[in-house]
Amino acid sequence: MSNRTKARPAARGVRPVGAGPSPARRVAPLVIAFAIGALLAGPVGALAAGDDSAVDDRVAALQAEEAKRDATQIVELTGKARQAQETLVPVLEGLAAAVPPGKAPGPAAKPSDVEGWQAATGKAVESFANPPSGGTGVNIARSGLAAAVRSLDAAVDTYAAALAQSSATLFELAGRQRDIAVATWSTAATQLDVLNIDSGNGHAHVFLPAAPGQGALTADGAPEGK
Repeated sequence: MSNRTKARPAARGVRPVGAGPSPARRVAPLVIAFAIGALLAGPVGALAAGDDSAVDDRVAALQAEEAKRDATQIVELTGKARQAQETLVPVLEGLAAAVPPGKAPGPAAKPSDVEGWQAATGKAVESFANPPSGGTGVNIARSGLAAAVRSLDAAVDTYAAALAQSSATLFELAGRQRDIAVATWSTAATQLDVLNIDSGNGHAHVFLPAAPGQGALTADGAPEGK
């Protein structure tokens, strides 16, 4: 008998030692992972969609609140501008005679008249103090009107100083400050007109009287409130 032992064939159905996992076992984990991912994807996607919807609703609500606030402030600011306009027109008429735009100073105003101008401009300045916060368009219009009123108040003070010192330089400066005030107001009044149109109120022409050379914008020919 030979010393070499004949190798015995492996039994059917038995995998040799060291062989890798069967194809079925390799595929099974992948199928399970795919199934779990599919189950989780639905709730996660729905949650993300729900979050987006909630954010959109909140943004829309905030925009609606801002639009409502601005609509109210536009009406209030227009009313305040009309009140200031009525107060300031006599001041501008007096300054137009005392320091005509583009001309030499006219007859000196009475000190009592100047005191009245100072009271009127001071009241107007105070009316625009401590403004509420609004939308960008409303803030621009309000800030422009307030700046114009402060410039006119400074012009009146400068004119009072010119009278006291009989200074031609100060008379000329008072006129320039008045022109700046009128031009600044006209820009703000134009913005206010646009705001009223956009909010459905129609045209609101709240302009101060201006003369050629002052660089002021004037009202268009559209009817008030149309």
